[in-house]
Amino acid sequence: MRDGHDGRLARRAPSVPIGELVFAGIMVALGVFAVVGIFLIHVPVGMKAGPTVFPIFVSVILLASAVAVLIGVLRGERGGAEDAEDVDQSLPTDWVTLAKLAGLVVAHLLLIEPLGWAPAAALLFGGVAWSLAAKRWWMAFLIGIVVALVIQIVFGGLLGLSLPWGPALGWLGRMF
Repeated sequence: MRDGHDGRLARRAPSVPIGELVFAGIMVALGVFAVVGIFLIHVPVGMKAGPTVFPIFVSVILLASAVAVLIGVLRGERGGAEDAEDVDQSLPTDWVTLAKLAGLVVAHLLLIEPLGWAPAAALLFGGVAWSLAAKRWWMAFLIGIVVALVIQIVFGGLLGLSLPWGPALGWLGRMF
């Protein structure tokens, strides 16, 4: 069907917003996964406010928000670009960058145990900056190292969360 102005074919908007439905479905699945995961947390006997309080709060908000988005999409509500967004919607999706980002997340998950949490997080941080074409990617790696070390020390050392120290930082872990 020609639009009559410049001879190009007119494109009809899809009647079902597949991308928005997929996003809402993934969020609902994550919410359900989080709620189920709460029941797998070991709670010491006799604790009134144990380690499940915050996960319950986050899981309920995640699930409720995801269900609200799904209902909105099914009712015909559509998300649109805001005026402040500087996104050129005429450009195609950059699948190479998305593949790099997904690969970095998978690499991070695989490297946590052998390298330790902080080095894996620093690689993730710097790798994401590199993937998104940061001009000074090396600075992102340095910032990633500092931020990851601070998080490792505060959460892994001082609060006792299970963040593997790894072979390079094992000596630091023994200090806590």
